Amino acid sequence: MYSRKIIIHYTADTSDKPIVCRLAKEFDLTFNILRGSILPRREGLLVLDLSGSKKNFDRGIAYLKKEGLDVEPLSKSVTLNENRCVHCGACVGFCSSKALYFDKKTMKVLFDAEKCTGCQICVTACPARAMDINLL
Repeated sequence: MYSRKIIIHYTADTSDKPIVCRLAKEFDLTFNILRGSILPRREGLLVLDLSGSKKNFDRGIAYLKKEGLDVEPLSKSVTLNENRCVHCGACVGFCSSKALYFDKKTMKVLFDAEKCTGCQICVTACPARAMDINLL
């Protein structure tokens, strides 16, 4: 089973298409909607945890791009700003996906973008404002 978190950026022209339905039916992919903001005839985004065989996943992503949608991995949009981070660990306690954690040797906060769900709780929990999430 292959699984990735992706962001699908909709345009005004693509916002009314049954994209997720087709991913499930035609490409045998399962999904979990992590975040979404789509309105008719407006730009929007959908954050999905998408799973299936690697072949079907690749075919599904190719379909999305053919339909005129911009697709990127979620990990590309979430970053830990090392220059701002004071390694206090406030974010670690709020991160339910364990994407933020302490390195026991250095006692520094580390970030695993692949585990991140994009919930943005770390942004509000961080007193140093070291987490940057740019979904748009």
